[in-house]
Amino acid sequence: MAIPLRELEFDLFEVLSAGALDRATAEPVLRAAEELARREFAPHAARADIEEPTVVDGKVVLPAATGRALAAHAAGGFLAMPFAVEHGGLGLPFLLSQACSALFADAHVACFSYAMLTQGVANVIARFGSDAQRDRYLAPLLEGRWFGTMCLSEPHAGSSLADVRTLATPSTDGSYRLRGDKMWISGGEHELGENIVHLVLARTPDAPAGVKGLSLFIVPRRRDGHDNGVSLTGLNHKMGWRGHVNTAIAFGANGPCIGELVGAEGQGLPQMFLLMNEARVGIGLVASALGFAGYSYSLAYARERRQGRALESRDPTTPQIPLIEHADVRRMLLAQKAWVEGGLDLVLYCAMLVDDRTEDAALLLDLLTPIVKSWPAEWCLEANKQAIQVAGGAGYTRDLPLERLYRDNRLNHIHEGAYGIHGLDLLGRKVTMRGGRAFQIFADAVLQSIDAARPYPALAECVAALGEALGALTQVTRHLTATASRGDVALATANATIYLDAFGTVVVAWRWLVRAAAASARSAAARSEQRTDEYDFYAGKIAACRHFFRHDLARTAGQFALLATLDDTALRIDAAQF
Repeated sequence: MAIPLRELEFDLFEVLSAGALDRATAEPVLRAAEELARREFAPHAARADIEEPTVVDGKVVLPAATGRALAAHAAGGFLAMPFAVEHGGLGLPFLLSQACSALFADAHVACFSYAMLTQGVANVIARFGSDAQRDRYLAPLLEGRWFGTMCLSEPHAGSSLADVRTLATPSTDGSYRLRGDKMWISGGEHELGENIVHLVLARTPDAPAGVKGLSLFIVPRRRDGHDNGVSLTGLNHKMGWRGHVNTAIAFGANGPCIGELVGAEGQGLPQMFLLMNEARVGIGLVASALGFAGYSYSLAYARERRQGRALESRDPTTPQIPLIEHADVRRMLLAQKAWVEGGLDLVLYCAMLVDDRTEDAALLLDLLTPIVKSWPAEWCLEANKQAIQVAGGAGYTRDLPLERLYRDNRLNHIHEGAYGIHGLDLLGRKVTMRGGRAFQIFADAVLQSIDAARPYPALAECVAALGEALGALTQVTRHLTATASRGDVALATANATIYLDAFGTVVVAWRWLVRAAAASARSAAARSEQRTDEYDFYAGKIAACRHFFRHDLARTAGQFALLATLDDTALRIDAAQF
């Protein structure tokens, strides 16, 4: 497996020290997930990439191994794991569920994502559905007999949900008749289970324009054993996740399509945002897992592949050395390690915030959501690029999995909102919500971690650098939000994507400092007790932290300087001048 259990155990029990997570319970669950991922998911990942979904006699055909893997995943309780017992779940922490999900995602993300979407749909119904809807839908979803999707985008609108046109007309029996077209629907049609439950954003006839007029509807593909007017109109073929069918769907084009309103009319967007925000954490998870998979493979390749000689040894008759002995290869491996381990820790930290359930934790999670989705999607993709580079020419052939992992991870830049959308969300909404309360909670947490790391001399450089970066982030945030409050929103947010990247890098630097402090606290004992493997494990964390601060956090100084200038180049250039 790409992500070692030791890595997850370090994050869960030594870094996060999650009080809600009992180690005696968690470790057997993690081992079971690792075994299942290795046995049922990983072996057919390459085949599913080649044998893309096809339509035969009106039905979507997938490799049989996909269905077997998902059935085993559900039978093992992994679908139901984080749900309350009263809803048919196992009542285990979301943090543990996410740690297990990382193992499935790095083994075969296209297969695992069917389960990930189904969990999201079940969560919305559990939170906002009526008692009757919970009774009708939760059990078959959590048992893996039914699957779920979310249907937001439309052919003419994309991410612009204010322009959704799908119409839901009320009937006298309390149900609604839906008519409209949806696009880019992951898992929208297949034969993996008995049914597919679509969560559909639509507007009622008298609804106001824009997002305030959107309502959310449960629309099963089959209702009471009969087709429900949901029809496949086409497949979309993406560069990655090829084993996960992506569809265009028509509602009500070939017969009546009956939907059930979730909650009240006009509440569709906040309800759907529960699923979307959960999915955004999930995208950060799979981006980190795919980055980790590439890193692990390139590391093994660099240890085994012999090529070239040390610069001080030019004698061609001497044996070649492993790639990992070359300085630039080590640089690329160290960069990957810093990005993928930092990204995974951030995701698990956010999962812990979900379990926390306090108001401060919820606010901090809200602030970090655009970052946890976007930063791993950017930098763990960069890790996949470096993994290909480590393998050289072999890296971009199909003989190795590296090019597939890169293609799979490239989609995460767009999944659940393109990169730029999250920059606007972070700068335009999240840092100012509740009068900046969420940002202050974040800043206080960073300062506490800085104080906790001060006793370790090896981290003094990082402690000082993180304090400076937090100060620069705070100052530029005040500058940009003040500009927006004066009415110049376009100028304040013109470089929101750069702000997102810089903020995310500060966040991951914070997580790395916490990890390095935990490693420092344990490395001396490991060394004195001559536990060499453990000492090397901890020393590697400290080295990766140092690399991240010197190579990545240092980059934010230039980003903050640019943001402070309120650069308007992108605003001033005329469209005709491109």
